[in-house]
Amino acid sequence: MANTPVSSTPRGPPLALFTDIEPDPQPRRRRWIGWAILLASLAGVVVVALVPAPFVIEQPGPVFNVLGDVTVSGNQVPLIDIPSEKTYATDGTLDMLTVSIRGNPDELPTWLDIASAYFDPSKAVVPVDEIYPPGVSLQQSNQQGAVDMQNSQKEAIAAALNDLGYSFPSTLNVVQTQPGSPADGALEAGDTIVSLNGTVYSDVSALRAGIADNGVDKAAEIVVARGGVEKTVEVTPTLSTGTDPVPILGIIVGSDYTFPIDVTIQLENVGGPSAGQMFALGIIDKLTPGELNGGKNVAGTGTITASGDVGAIGGIRQKLYGALNAGAEYFLAPASNCNEVTGHIPAGLTVLAVKTLSDSLAALKQIASGGDTSGLPACPTS
Repeated sequence: MANTPVSSTPRGPPLALFTDIEPDPQPRRRRWIGWAILLASLAGVVVVALVPAPFVIEQPGPVFNVLGDVTVSGNQVPLIDIPSEKTYATDGTLDMLTVSIRGNPDELPTWLDIASAYFDPSKAVVPVDEIYPPGVSLQQSNQQGAVDMQNSQKEAIAAALNDLGYSFPSTLNVVQTQPGSPADGALEAGDTIVSLNGTVYSDVSALRAGIADNGVDKAAEIVVARGGVEKTVEVTPTLSTGTDPVPILGIIVGSDYTFPIDVTIQLENVGGPSAGQMFALGIIDKLTPGELNGGKNVAGTGTITASGDVGAIGGIRQKLYGALNAGAEYFLAPASNCNEVTGHIPAGLTVLAVKTLSDSLAALKQIASGGDTSGLPACPTS
């Protein structure tokens, strides 16, 4: 019987070289749909991130040493110049701080800008209406800031000269009346405000407090001098717009003093009243022997009245970081701002709380002596 070979490889169906069966297209289609959704989502996020947001960003602005020089119209000039009097050498710094506002009603930052600023402790995100109230144009806002700066300089000179024992007369004058405001038609630019409700006011801050005390439920009796003749008018204040409304008449008021010496403060493109305290300290430092700060780097902020009261300002958290970045060791803060300072003091900066120019001078005396400042009034760290 013939032998039959045995294969170790099992036999199966013939190998097909060609097939007409298509692979399942669904997995590939699902992958493309997933990528399309992801790309559309990313595009949506990018579009939303670039959409203008109804906020502006407050951030540290330029820092100016009131004892030093600044550039005005392309020339280096003393920030505080007292040409008619003997002045004394100074050292160290008395820095005034500014806040830079990123954005305005015409050019708002994007949501991406807002998200970035939100996580930066030196910046603050603020509703645009809080900085630029509705109905107030950017031009009007800038004009008010310029007037506030001029008044701040006059109040600072007055406070410094009062502290140094000078005497001088003062007046409050209407610079502008806002159209449609309660004062429109009753008060005019050029009017000198003699009294409000029988009280004579010597500075703008005190007048504002008097208007606030009057409230919006009754008319304020205002005596003005116009063309050399006194006239009594009645104006009922209304509430200002914005997040913190206060009674207002709708006027811009400027202080005018007849100073016995010539003091010039020169600074471009900076508005607002918050540098008053530092201007006053700089004037005193230049007019007195020695160095108020002992040659150390000191920064500060706060409005000031002719009588030397130091008032609260906006953007103090940004100013704390601006001071630290400029190399300041100490910061003179209005005591009325301590609620905003506490918990936000950057490491390396000692913040002292002051209510008056006398408080600030006492703090500087302690700093200059190299003594322990822990016993001075301070904003709590936490």
